[in-house]
Amino acid sequence: MVGNSRQAAQARQVLRAEAPLGAVIATTLAFLVFGKGWLSDLGNPLWLALMFIWLFAVILWAALKVVHHADCLAIQLGEPYGTLILTLSVISIEVLMIAALMLSGNNNPTMARDTMFAVVMIVLNGMVGLTLLLGALRHGEQSYNLQGANAYLSVIIPLTLLTLLLPDLTVSTTTPSLTGFQSVFLIFICIALYGTFLAIQTLRHSGYFAEPETQATSHGQAGHAHEGLVVRSIPFHALLLLAYLIPVVVLAKKLALPIDYGIEVLKLPAALGGFIVAALVLTPEAVGAVQAALVNRLQRAVNIFLGSVMATIGLTVPAVLAISLATGKRVELGLQGADILMLIVTLLVSMVTFSAARTNLLQGVVHLTLFLAYLMLIFAP
Repeated sequence: MVGNSRQAAQARQVLRAEAPLGAVIATTLAFLVFGKGWLSDLGNPLWLALMFIWLFAVILWAALKVVHHADCLAIQLGEPYGTLILTLSVISIEVLMIAALMLSGNNNPTMARDTMFAVVMIVLNGMVGLTLLLGALRHGEQSYNLQGANAYLSVIIPLTLLTLLLPDLTVSTTTPSLTGFQSVFLIFICIALYGTFLAIQTLRHSGYFAEPETQATSHGQAGHAHEGLVVRSIPFHALLLLAYLIPVVVLAKKLALPIDYGIEVLKLPAALGGFIVAALVLTPEAVGAVQAALVNRLQRAVNIFLGSVMATIGLTVPAVLAISLATGKRVELGLQGADILMLIVTLLVSMVTFSAARTNLLQGVVHLTLFLAYLMLIFAP
């Protein structure tokens, strides 16, 4: 009898914790059945706002639950596997949303570029700045594994420059785009670099991405970043992670329609679409990084935000270029104007920030300043 009551209590606890799944599935089914009619006429501003807010909120809710289950898997699998699962899950959402935006409405050749640039600015300036600032306010200086951060940057810098600046300098095309041969070459380079990094991260030098020994012993093996989580079996969390992730595939394509309408009809800044997509998919990772920094586990935060930038470039570029080659949709990856300066300054400041094994408040403020400059340039280029 006691065993039955305990099982019943656990079942009720699971149902309460996973209640968002019902809302996510209900929204997905509703848009599968009625979405075509609901999104066919977005001329009414109130209706446009309702559709956008509804879809944005549900996708964000699902993404936050993806982070929750990825965190539970991280406890059981340890670093860097837990963070890797989180990064790949969230980046898959980004790739799906960019693909949906590319394949719906009129061709927007700069959407992929704007989204990837937004990811770099949000992560390397916004997330890094906020994480370092809040961590420093609570703990003063914080330490992390310098070898891991340098490994990330050694891949991020060439990937970013090859994908976002190289198209401006080639002469084979008259626009900041690539020829078919150049696209295939870049796909190969991105996959090769990212695949090599994964081998280093998970096999040969996994210690580069673990907490420094002094920090790990002072905070315990599991770490306080996971306090409050109810950890169950690996299959349980893996299945629920997929259950929240799969509906996003459908809802991302639906969200693409209001975003596309705002850019094409309402003449909103084209870069705003990329910012919205990037902010949506990065919010869960930002929450995880800040939580880790607040409990003085900066290494996990470093794995999250640097890993997300690298995965964005390493996985999104091949997907976007493959879609372009298959469908004939033109893609412009090269940055223009002030964005080139912002990218170069961001990479230089990131190199300085992660050149020492301890961080402080000043570094956080500098990165946040660059992030505010990026936001200003979206609306006043």
